[in-house]
Amino acid sequence: MDLSALTDRRLVLRPGDAAYDDELAGFQTGYAQRPDIVFAVTGTDDVVAAVTYAADAGLPIGVQATGHGLPDASAGGVLISTRRLDEVAVDPAARTARVGAGVRWGQVVAAAAEHGLAPLNGSAPSVGAVSYTLGGGLGVLAREFGYAADHVRSLDVVTADGAVRHVTAESEPELFWGLLGGGANLGIVTALEIGLVPVTRLYGGALAFDGREVDPGAVLRAYTAWTETVPDEVTSSLAALVCPDLPMVPEALRGRYLVTVRVAYTGTAAEGERLVAPLRAIGPAYEDSLRELPYTESHTIHSDPDFPHAYYGESRMLDALDGDALERILALTGPAADRMHVVQLNHLGGALARPAANAVPHRDAHWLLRIVSPVSGADGTEDTDGADRETLRKLYAGAFGEVAPQVLGRSLNFTFAGGDRPEGLYDAGTHQRLAGLKVTYDPANLFRRNYNVR
Repeated sequence: MDLSALTDRRLVLRPGDAAYDDELAGFQTGYAQRPDIVFAVTGTDDVVAAVTYAADAGLPIGVQATGHGLPDASAGGVLISTRRLDEVAVDPAARTARVGAGVRWGQVVAAAAEHGLAPLNGSAPSVGAVSYTLGGGLGVLAREFGYAADHVRSLDVVTADGAVRHVTAESEPELFWGLLGGGANLGIVTALEIGLVPVTRLYGGALAFDGREVDPGAVLRAYTAWTETVPDEVTSSLAALVCPDLPMVPEALRGRYLVTVRVAYTGTAAEGERLVAPLRAIGPAYEDSLRELPYTESHTIHSDPDFPHAYYGESRMLDALDGDALERILALTGPAADRMHVVQLNHLGGALARPAANAVPHRDAHWLLRIVSPVSGADGTEDTDGADRETLRKLYAGAFGEVAPQVLGRSLNFTFAGGDRPEGLYDAGTHQRLAGLKVTYDPANLFRRNYNVR
């Protein structure tokens, strides 16, 4: 295929080109992408050209918007960079938004707020809205409204044959089902139309305890007991970490072991105060930011890091909890560990358990347990030989082994740099159905630089 037109527009980049490294730079710095060719696409026609080129050459295709959820390091092949597909258009009457593949959640939150609406976004405003949603999308209001994928009205996608498809539940129900939950396996999604919800404010925030002054096990047990009493309108999680000694961390926090409960509730502030009273009774809080806030500040509930860094992470969907096992996991990953680990426990259920016309699996899970850890190689950024990842995998095997009897599977949205191990992301029936769609829409497995379904 002749790429001269794209090359003239400086949309085709190869190793050694001045803009090559900048185009590949993303949030994840631990697992380098070194494709033979990068297509810095600006529209659907460019995506078609990139896919057609890769298909003709028999090259694997990867896709990157913000680089948060990279599946692994890779070399060779084609990478389609969608960061320039960054338009958001809100239809307030229909309560929908059209979101391009390069759009970050912060953009959607801001655009929807102008009309008294909100998307089903996650906790970090810098995450790509489309890739997040294709993995399911566990958001700030998940227990009340379900997965972000449950609110998709349509998708624009370029499949492996170079065809441009506008996919709805009515037009191509099987492809619609598989795209939502199947990640990047079935094509390059260039835009989504998503439903918005009439939410403008929340009661929420974080209640942080110093784990050296308040027993982390006591916080854990009180939190999990509390979740049995709250309505579906309450979405919450618990996180535990030793704050790193880094310049971007406030000096007072460095080295402190924090066990934090995060809460989002769409009811009144007065009712929110009543609901969280048992949490405040756990013990003296190091920090208490529970308050009424505009939805545009929902990201402050979790305060996820906003700077690029190198990390590895894994997750398990659980059908029940074993409190003793969770305490042992906290011991493995807490102050005695050889590095910082972030352990997070998300309360599921509510609307997340409702059936939907998509491939998001493990809806019968009651909890999501995840661990994220920094990685580095000899240069302090990339884990170039994978040794650090293997070290973490051994630790994680011990940690997740504690809850093995309760495990249903893994979560695609919270499996970071584990693309070489796709097992467990889907139940058997969902995997079989996705594999059938893969044969239909991508028989040569061009889209394999992902959490590949075969």
